[in-house]
Amino acid sequence: MLYQPTEHRFDCGATGLTLLSDQATSPFCASAQANALFLQGPVGPFFARIADDLRVRGFGVFKINLNGGDRFFFRDKYAYDYTGTLDSWAVYLEYFIQSKDISRIYMFGDCRKYHRVAKDIAAKFGVRVYVFEEGYIRPNFITLEEGGVNGFSSLMQQDLDTIEQVEDVKEASGNRFSFLLSVMYSIMYYWACAWHSSLFNHYEHHRPLGWMAEGFIWVKSAFRKVCYRRRDQKIYQQVMTDFEGDYFLCPLQVHCDMQVLVHSRYKSLEHFIVEVLSSFAKHAPTNKAIVFKHHPLDRGYTDYTLLLERLTCEFGLQGRAFYVHDVCLPTLLKNACGSVMINSTVGMSSLFHGTPVKVLGDAIYNKPGLTSQLNLDEFWCEPGSVNSTMFERFRAFLVANNQLNGSLYVKLNDYGSAGVLWPRKLLSEHSSDADLTRTIKRVPELRLVGGTDVYDPDNQLDELSQEEPRKAA
Repeated sequence: MLYQPTEHRFDCGATGLTLLSDQATSPFCASAQANALFLQGPVGPFFARIADDLRVRGFGVFKINLNGGDRFFFRDKYAYDYTGTLDSWAVYLEYFIQSKDISRIYMFGDCRKYHRVAKDIAAKFGVRVYVFEEGYIRPNFITLEEGGVNGFSSLMQQDLDTIEQVEDVKEASGNRFSFLLSVMYSIMYYWACAWHSSLFNHYEHHRPLGWMAEGFIWVKSAFRKVCYRRRDQKIYQQVMTDFEGDYFLCPLQVHCDMQVLVHSRYKSLEHFIVEVLSSFAKHAPTNKAIVFKHHPLDRGYTDYTLLLERLTCEFGLQGRAFYVHDVCLPTLLKNACGSVMINSTVGMSSLFHGTPVKVLGDAIYNKPGLTSQLNLDEFWCEPGSVNSTMFERFRAFLVANNQLNGSLYVKLNDYGSAGVLWPRKLLSEHSSDADLTRTIKRVPELRLVGGTDVYDPDNQLDELSQEEPRKAA
């Protein structure tokens, strides 16, 4: 039952929606059952499986589906479809949190439009936010942090000397990433989005959502993989023959990666490529080379061949600048004298292989003692070395505190319904007991009095204020 506020009327601008508000704060205790809300997850059934894990640990679990793909992979009696506009999302979510006594929210990535709004709403209500992301450590790990990941992680403000020493970190080797499953899940997700597009016609995706275009891109990606295989091997042999141990690796990220667009000063990968190659041409020793490696999941979307060929000629780097797609990354790292990136998790892999790293964006591992703190122009001549002891300490801390051992795209094994191995700390944090002892605050609350079809075409807010949010079929 919603808390009934002292009446205070105001008008929501052009929406014409009149609401009631309480200017006083009214605290309340969590109900006998801690309730978790899931928003968007990765493509595939991973969130449905994690939800089952949390139910076993005593949580009541709810889900809000934002598009047909979400709906396809998470359908049960506690899943609800949100079909309103992005503008009305904040008000809807406030009602949902209050009506269901939500004490925590789970989401995949914290830079998507709906998730950024959700984080603001959660802060307003004192609701905990947990964010999943591809693992800081690759492969076989998934990141799960409270508050945010990558540039929004609390680790960004933490010095290496304050990170606790962790002993006896256990890791399992199972549940490896399946590229085939990731492709199958993506196809199913986009097909479902297309099938239910009329229902979720107000939905705004964080990347192009056309199922035909996406299908064509995956076909193009497979074609390019075959075409580039022979060329990549020739380039690799040339690099190893002429520059083994004397080349820098520059791993490229996905062109629309939120970590690039939000957590760096670069507005495009092209901008990054031009800056790096220009600096290399002016300041790197003439006996050094540079190898740009394309991201495998971006193969069907982008190709920087023409750009790099033009820049190579412009900067006079013929025979010293190379571009590959599918050469084995660990092999490239082991033989490189350094690596340069925006904020890719390849940085952790590079440190693992003892290859010095220069980071040009915001990354949780970009710390004095781990990565080079020189500017890019200086790094080419003085890449330095990796402090393996400090790196192992940092890696062990991550594994123990915010990494699930497993994969988002995997066949299940013995590690619970989600197919992941939870470290002890995360297991404790994600038990319902962790929320039952918390006091969740009420903020000035909104209660619907009347609305218009312009603001809320499906009258979802009206339904939620009176009874229940609309459930997924």
